[in-house]
Amino acid sequence: MSIHHHPDDATLTAYAAGTLSEALSVTVATHVAICPRCRARVRTAEAVGGTLLREAEPVAIGADALARAMARIESSAGAPIDVIERPAVADKRLPAPLARRLGTSLDDIRWRWIAPGVRSHDIAVSPDSGSLFLLRIAPGKTMPEHGHGGAELTMILDGSYSDVTGRYGPGDVADLDEEIEHAPKVDSDIDCICLIATEAPTRFKGVIGRLLQPYFGI
Repeated sequence: MSIHHHPDDATLTAYAAGTLSEALSVTVATHVAICPRCRARVRTAEAVGGTLLREAEPVAIGADALARAMARIESSAGAPIDVIERPAVADKRLPAPLARRLGTSLDDIRWRWIAPGVRSHDIAVSPDSGSLFLLRIAPGKTMPEHGHGGAELTMILDGSYSDVTGRYGPGDVADLDEEIEHAPKVDSDIDCICLIATEAPTRFKGVIGRLLQPYFGI
């Protein structure tokens, strides 16, 4: 597999520091599992972070710090978390972190129809951690032009697409922010299957895109 597009260094550093949302973190972990370049960068970021922690000056904390921390934990204990880690499945298109989440092959996914040639499958993540889903788009299809309300990571699992930022194939990651507007078009002769993590809902442009927004649900 030849990977040409990677998460940017800021995203990899945030992943190493554990500050990404769960949806974004799962997508980065899925890419890092098959990308030696990004694994090395994450290890470097972790090493730098460890060094900074060791060299940091100790800071005194209040006498009630433990009590306040426990109160915060207890206040969030009731939040429902419907995330199930399953045994990894044998599907060469699924890196281990994603395979464990899905517990089934891409061929056995229960897809939700959202438009002609476009289907999706939601992946459970904890509340307030963004959205995580698979998108399956037929050959030749073009998504309506849209922007993003925050960070978006898209990793290609199968097939390929092209947009104003380049061409993306298996293993590639599009690391986009709210400044990017694009209309990805599938240019492979097979369905393009993507793992997508978003911080905020997609902003579709034009009348047709806005009318389709409730059906896309992304």
